[in-house]
Amino acid sequence: MSIAVGPIQDGVSRRPRLFAPPPAGLLALSTPAAASPLALLGAGLSGVMERWRGRVALVTGASVGIGAAIAKELVRCGMKVIGCARDVDKIQKLSSECQSSGLDGVLVPFQCDLTKEEEILSLFAAIKTQHGGVDVCVNNAGLGHPEPLLSGATGGWRNMLEVNVLALSICTREAYQSMKERNVDDGHIIHLSSVCGHRVVDNSDLHFYTATKYAVGALTEGLRQELCRAKSHIRVTSVSPGLVVSDFIARLYSNDPDKAAASYSYYKPLDAQDVADAVVYILSAPPHVQIGDILMQSAEEPCNLWNQQLEKAATCGTSNL
Repeated sequence: MSIAVGPIQDGVSRRPRLFAPPPAGLLALSTPAAASPLALLGAGLSGVMERWRGRVALVTGASVGIGAAIAKELVRCGMKVIGCARDVDKIQKLSSECQSSGLDGVLVPFQCDLTKEEEILSLFAAIKTQHGGVDVCVNNAGLGHPEPLLSGATGGWRNMLEVNVLALSICTREAYQSMKERNVDDGHIIHLSSVCGHRVVDNSDLHFYTATKYAVGALTEGLRQELCRAKSHIRVTSVSPGLVVSDFIARLYSNDPDKAAASYSYYKPLDAQDVADAVVYILSAPPHVQIGDILMQSAEEPCNLWNQQLEKAATCGTSNL
């Protein structure tokens, strides 16, 4: 099941926010000005998320951006969230904010370098010892380097593979084993992919990164097939956002701040909260519903990209869009 969702206007800020169709036939009605799209579901969403209250979620790359937004939203839903990243101080600060805000769950910071398998294994061993195990695994961590295929540095390619593909696969394997040994048959594994996992944009800075996201798509479907053959009800879903306001672009173009800033000048991008809302929607789906992928992007993005591709195709004298 693949869902392409568009934004609606938030009642407070009038900015686009994700609002996918409510589960279990719930209707989205008009709301007070203070309500967010998730609040539209009111007690209905709280009810379907109740089964996750008190359970353990791992969110990788939880220090900033999308990962921090997901971690906070899951804490809001009453989960015990293990947030891991190399910069654990930022997660500690977010944990304190969650606590001071009176959110129902708790955020537990854990320092981990995902390029080192031994640190990932230590992370899962600590979760087992201190919290029992993982019920939800959100493989959010990912990065890009502007390393073209014709001239890119091997180190940059290797780093993208280590984080975007290998770390994701190791975390997935360990999360599944954690669920299996505790007879958890309703767990969920969520991969953060990208629209770059669905199409190759004519930007040489992104081509190797795009290859890693195509790999995530293959890993998601392969995992679904293996779980099915194992007669497991553990579900796997990928989320494929377009351009999001986060640290990704700043890190991608860390040596060219002007280029990073210009990336957001063409159209209004998504917010990290939009992606976090998508993750909550995935977890709120009834246990018998398998959501394969959520493809989401700015309402302005498709038109802009399509026009750019048309212009480039015309310039090159091609039409293979």
